[in-house]
Amino acid sequence: MLAKPNSALILVADDDAFVRHMLTRYLRKEGYTVVEAANGDEAVSLYFRHAPDLILLDVLMPVMDGFQVCQRLHTLTAGHLPPILMVTGLEDEKSVDEAFEIGVVDYVTKPIHWAVLRQRVQRLIAQHRLELELREANHQLRQLTLMDGLTQIANRRYFDECLRQEWGRSLREQTPLSLIICDIDYFKLYNDHYGHPAGDRCLQQVAQALTQSIHRPSDFVSRYGGEEFAVILPNTPLPGAIEVGNRLVRQTQTLAIPHVHSPIADVVTLSCGGASLTPLASYLPSDLVSTADQALYQAKNDGRNQFHAFAAMPSIPCV
Repeated sequence: MLAKPNSALILVADDDAFVRHMLTRYLRKEGYTVVEAANGDEAVSLYFRHAPDLILLDVLMPVMDGFQVCQRLHTLTAGHLPPILMVTGLEDEKSVDEAFEIGVVDYVTKPIHWAVLRQRVQRLIAQHRLELELREANHQLRQLTLMDGLTQIANRRYFDECLRQEWGRSLREQTPLSLIICDIDYFKLYNDHYGHPAGDRCLQQVAQALTQSIHRPSDFVSRYGGEEFAVILPNTPLPGAIEVGNRLVRQTQTLAIPHVHSPIADVVTLSCGGASLTPLASYLPSDLVSTADQALYQAKNDGRNQFHAFAAMPSIPCV
């Protein structure tokens, strides 16, 4: 099924004012919105200003020809472009091959056969919109697989992926990486007394509090498992992790969620363990996780509702 024009916007780039006028007039008559560029340089600028659904591009233009426009746009957008339909008087095999090699998806020749142009424009816009819909659907599906359904924050799978990515980045740039693992104190007692629906609400409130307690876009909060959460802090040395960890503990207690069976307080509290290191080739991400776990154990052993942190020690070097 061919796309209806709706609000589709087409960028027409041609240095021939008469051809450009005829293309614009025809496309507007078909119901499209059109912006015009008189040369290649102007076409690149207008592309980023208007984000068109289709580019109609002449090959032979001053300042920057059609081939150069394609190459520039592909470089600047990493290939994430709407379809490019080349309008050209060149029909030799070399020119056609070059056009397709640089990302042109179709072409029409001059003099323009208007019925052919109409069909190709409709088809390309329809394909482009379908690709965008599929891309968005795939993105949403991926988000579903990486989010915890209850707390609506990242799940353990996403945590593992993020830790690998941040580990690699810190290793390349030799910047410190910190990790905090958090555990809701006496959560089983809470569940046993208040019931699982109340336990779910408690997890949701704590997850929201932890998310609100970090302030940098690069910091990452996830549900680690059960009543445990994890916070990855890129480019953060141990003093920074200590500051964040203490804030997580305070913020959770500030929620004032009643917990009458807690041995240490009358509200829900949090214990946190943190670790920090600058990765080396002989270190493993598990070193960071293991040290944070040890720090969490120390926080619990010392009475809970507190934060402890250690500098991570490497495992046996890889050989």
